[in-house]
Amino acid sequence: MSNIEKRDGFQSKWGFILACIGSAVGMGNIWRFPIMVSTYGGMTFLLPYFLFVILIGASGVIEEFALGRWAEAGPVGAFGKATENGGKGKGLGTAIGAIPIIGAAMLAIGYTVVTGWIFKYAFMGINGGLYAMGTDMATIGGTFGATAPESATIGEAIGVMVSNGIFGIGNGVWQLVGLVISLAIMVAGIAGGIEKANKVMMPVLFGLFLVLAVYIATLPGSEVGYSYIFTLNPAGLANPQVWVFAFGQAFFSLSVAGNGSVIYGSYLGKDEDIPSSARNVAVFDTMAALLAMFVILPAMGVGGVEPSSGGPGLMFVYLPNVFNGMAGGRIVGMVFFLCVLFAAVSSIVNLYEAPVAFFQEQFKMKRLPAVLTMGVIGAVVSLLIQPWTSQWMDLVSIYICPLGAALAGIMFFWIMKKETALAAVNQGAKKAIGNWFYPLGKYVYVILAIAALVLGAMYGGIG
Repeated sequence: MSNIEKRDGFQSKWGFILACIGSAVGMGNIWRFPIMVSTYGGMTFLLPYFLFVILIGASGVIEEFALGRWAEAGPVGAFGKATENGGKGKGLGTAIGAIPIIGAAMLAIGYTVVTGWIFKYAFMGINGGLYAMGTDMATIGGTFGATAPESATIGEAIGVMVSNGIFGIGNGVWQLVGLVISLAIMVAGIAGGIEKANKVMMPVLFGLFLVLAVYIATLPGSEVGYSYIFTLNPAGLANPQVWVFAFGQAFFSLSVAGNGSVIYGSYLGKDEDIPSSARNVAVFDTMAALLAMFVILPAMGVGGVEPSSGGPGLMFVYLPNVFNGMAGGRIVGMVFFLCVLFAAVSSIVNLYEAPVAFFQEQFKMKRLPAVLTMGVIGAVVSLLIQPWTSQWMDLVSIYICPLGAALAGIMFFWIMKKETALAAVNQGAKKAIGNWFYPLGKYVYVILAIAALVLGAMYGGIG
């Protein structure tokens, strides 16, 4: 049993599924996915991406949910119990389990900075400030780039913050607003906070995105985006980078990193069907990514921007310019960034949950002190790393997250006894999982997770 006293948990199947969808549907889907489709050529990227989503959803997602529920603990407790079950000694697994916790905390801190921009743009969308920038790219780019440059030293970055007021560089106060709101949801607990919040945010997110996609489809020029999306370049499929980045996108968009999915699984009831839940998470996560794509790329066509001209500034520079130049642009921009806000909050709550649960399990902390402790750490570090957020996120996505996922896979498929692992998956299932699952996970998924670590380092980041 977990060390969390009177362990909280999800109260319904769909509450759990929506929370997991919320953890997966984040900046990876709405920001990163359209960039990948834009950069690597529509259907040329989508085909390998779909393949990897099916593979990972049928192995890694199921495995992490089952591992967490079986151990009733986060990565530290789950890895320790797994090594004990496999006769390797509990201490080794407990120590290794700290790696995914560190990864979740670092990723959460990086997302805190990005979430600050999301809150700022959502507020500007509501009060009209976003639309007031018009289509002047210098003004829009200046709004997004109002921070210390990546080349700044620590002293220079602090100097910029002090000279402009500690929160006056454009993002600091907003990332604290986003962090406080996210932590408030977490303080309310799993059923009372995370589950209830996602039951509202996820349906609203999907509904608003669907409305946006339909509206943009009616505008002249949108057909340029659709044509790009459905273009298949056979020669492009021979490019190994397309496959590497498609795998990386599927890997991280499904939130498989040995932390969040494990801890969410630990809150799952024994009667829930894990393979069915994993399938739903994969399906709805992919739907969210596709909806974002069907909003962003056709919108670029409407705005006269070439769909292949994506990049890191796509959401914060190109899109405001496109929205402001289209009919009903003020409303479109406001709705779009509200959608992104919901996705950002749901993701950051999931990422902070793993270290919060660690504080509860290992230090016997009550939930409020655990949340506040992680919140203070997240606030201080996120303010300090603003100029280097890109490098920070690269470090986490290239090394720590793939390593955490690979370690979770090794614990479940290679260390735990096979009969224990299969019993953990089949508990609560209406039908026992097929014979394909264990060899797929043991030999294909784990090898791919290790490959994600190696190839990510080679290609400079795949997450």
